[in-house]
This record gives sequence, structure tokens and C-alpha cells, in this order.
Amino acid sequence: MGDMAKFKALVVEKTSDKQFVREIRERSVDDLPPGDLVIRVHYSSLNYKDALSATGHPGVTRQFPHTPGIDAAGEVVSCESGAFAPGDKVIVTGYDLGMETDGGWGQYVRIPSEWAVRLPEGVTLREAMALGTAGFTAALSVLKLERAGVRPADGDILVTGATGGVGSIAVSILAAAGYRVTAATGKEFDEDFLKGLGATAVIGRDDVTAGAEKALLAERWAGAVDVVGGQTLAAVLKSTKYGGTVTCCGLVGSPELPVNVYPFILRGVSLLGIDSVQCPRGLREEVWQRLATDWKPVQLGEMATECTLAGLEVMTQAILHGGITGRVVVNLLES
Repeated sequence: MGDMAKFKALVVEKTSDKQFVREIRERSVDDLPPGDLVIRVHYSSLNYKDALSATGHPGVTRQFPHTPGIDAAGEVVSCESGAFAPGDKVIVTGYDLGMETDGGWGQYVRIPSEWAVRLPEGVTLREAMALGTAGFTAALSVLKLERAGVRPADGDILVTGATGGVGSIAVSILAAAGYRVTAATGKEFDEDFLKGLGATAVIGRDDVTAGAEKALLAERWAGAVDVVGGQTLAAVLKSTKYGGTVTCCGLVGSPELPVNVYPFILRGVSLLGIDSVQCPRGLREEVWQRLATDWKPVQLGEMATECTLAGLEVMTQAILHGGITGRVVVNLLES
């Protein structure tokens, strides 16, 4: 690879007193973990999980030094297995990328080729990262609601944590698919942003959880996409209509679920788990196909803030404190 073998990456290091420090370093492709596929990363993104990895959360990453970035989109440099050809455009989300395997916050990644999917027609590398794991998770959630038989005519669909990455794209996809969406957020001031994405109504988090200590709540939602967990998810389940379905994909509120069996045994409510990490390849390709076509958010450009590797420190702290609206795309071409 000659001169291309050197590249810039954001590296998280654990200091002797167990602090985690982040700096941009020059790295060599030879130092990357083994894999048959080498990709020149054009764009990555910032997810809540990346912020946890970047600040040393052991539930995401235990081995340091480490380069976070659970999303990467770019061009194939080489592929020993022949699954891809040099110059092919690919997306990598999920599996171990950015967890223990050095991720998209570096200008190159080396991974097993099974982790990559071809960039579908109708979406650019930058747009793929404006979607990223968040968009993929949102789309997988909507696909599961659709497959569970939740129809637009059934009533309102609730999206919790609606200003975040997953939530904002879920609102957009659901609205595009013809559902009436109620967006719940802890940030009252984001009503214009959410209505711009297609939300019919915007409510506060407290409106969702009011009376949550009761065994059951009045039936409100035909379905829901929850990214919060904890007391919020418990309240959502208790207020889902008879036969409704709720998807669960996050824990920004809490990993605990303080709920009883009544929504399940008295109202036939279903709770579906959403995992974007080990999601099988066929389903993965189907989700990206939908995101590139009928589910592609119209406002995808406006939903994403762009930064370079140098800008990630500020953004990482912001996402940990709930200070990010929409998505953050990391530009590796200009880093």
C-alpha cells in the first residue's frame, strides 16, 4: 500500500491511574486487527455506544488502546476473499466494529468481509453514515412492527427518545410509511424539529410515564419504538392498545424494566427485541434496501451535523449528556 499504509485515527488510551484519554494519532494499516477486507473509510458516525467506548465503558470496550466507531462507510482497498473488488463502496455496521475491533474513527479499517454490505443504489456514503447504526436500528424496529401486523389504520405509534439518532430516524421512517407518529422527548424545545420529521404530535417524557406506578394505564398506542428502557418502557407497555406491539432497542434511561405481566396477559401486547449487532446478513441487506428507497428520510441532510476527528471530543461529551439532536457524521476525508 506504500504511503497509504499510514493514516489518522482517534485513539483512546487507558492511563496508569485508570483515566481514559483520547488523541488523534498516526497509525499503520499493518497495526490493524486481522481481516480479509481493507476499507478506506470516507465517513463514520457518532452513536451513544461510541461515546461509551470513547470514555472507557467496560460494557462496550475492555481492550485499550482502541479506536471507536461502530459505523464505517467507504471504498474497498483490497479483499483477499474476493467477496468485494477494489473500489467497491461498502457499509459496515454492527458485529464487533468499534467495540474490541478498531472502528470507523480511523481512516482505514480491516475486518472480515462478512461484516460489510454493498452500498445500495439511491444512497451515498455520507447518507449511509447519516443513517448508520441508528438509522439501521430504527428501520429494523419499523420492519418488525410492520411484520407484527401493526398498520397505519390501527392508531398512533409512539417513539420515545425521539430527538436522538434512533428516535429521530424512526419518526421520519414511520411518517414516510403513513403512520401517525407521536414523538416523546425530554426536550420540549425540539417540537419544530420533530414536526419537521413528520411527527403528528410531540409530548414530554413525563406525559408518557404519568401514573406509571399503576398496574395498567389507559390504552393509547397501537405500537411503539422505545429507545429509552426503564420506567419509560414500562409505562409504554402499560399504555399500549390491545394486541399492540412495542420494540425495544436501547437503555439510555435504564437497562432495568420494572413491569408486571398485565400488558401481556390482559391485552396481548408484544415486546420485540431489536439487535443491530448480530442481525443476520439477509435481513441486514433488506433493511438497507428499504433505507435506500421508500424509507429514506427526506430530511436526511438536515438531520446530520458533520464533524472531523478533531471535533469528536466535544460531540462525545455532548451525546453523553443528551445534548445532541439528530445524527453526527464524522468526515474522515477531511480529518
